Amino acid sequence: MNPASIDAGNALGFAHFIAQADAVGKSLLVVLIVMSALSWYLIAVRGVAMSLRKRRSARFLSFFWNASTLDQVSDEIATHGARDPFSHLAAHAMHARRHHERYGAAKLAEAGTQQEFLTRTIKKVLDEETAALERGLTALATIGATAPFVGLFGTVWGVYHALVAIGMSGAGTLDKVAGPVGEALIMTGIGLAVAIPAVIGYNALTRANRVLLAELDSFAFELMTFLSTGHALSSAATTPVNVKPMRQDATALAPRAALAREA
Repeated sequence: MNPASIDAGNALGFAHFIAQADAVGKSLLVVLIVMSALSWYLIAVRGVAMSLRKRRSARFLSFFWNASTLDQVSDEIATHGARDPFSHLAAHAMHARRHHERYGAAKLAEAGTQQEFLTRTIKKVLDEETAALERGLTALATIGATAPFVGLFGTVWGVYHALVAIGMSGAGTLDKVAGPVGEALIMTGIGLAVAIPAVIGYNALTRANRVLLAELDSFAFELMTFLSTGHALSSAATTPVNVKPMRQDATALAPRAALAREA
């Protein structure tokens, strides 16, 4: 093998591409690096926050439905704070009911009946929790959608300059063209490497948020019913968390089957 061809092959690569890139190419590479760092930061921070939020929510729900009175729940929140969406919602709802019972509709923001004021308070908390859960997702979606095009633009820019340099040198053989063009394609690969984790992280966080918000909305309905009537729905008050409902025993079904046959 010709030593000159070996040296030329070793000279090509990512380092050679960086050395030959102009200000535009290097700027695009810096943009992709920043986008990648931001996406991984958002994925890590929001993922850890979601894990903690789920763990604290499960702990609070277990305590809430096993508490004997709302005062016990209020004392628990006052002691440990509202550190999850469910305790935050419960704290504001109980405070709204007590405030309306004590002061009535003293301001325009408190106008209406107690149930109407409680409904507005719960809806406001739900909107706040939704906004908190969606924080950072817009940036992830933007990175996932634009990173491939940023990399593609860098590739087009690099190919253009590579072809101009080849045309000026007058050497249009394959060994002279393949190296610079292949180096320019590195930008497309970097763009995909930035976009794929961002898209996966966005989809995972969006699904987790959707599940949590559905559970929070169901809890808001249960809490509204309990605060309005003083009685919780039987399904939520008697069924423990993460316990499947029991199936009917075969012995209990036998009398019903006999009556059906006689009929």
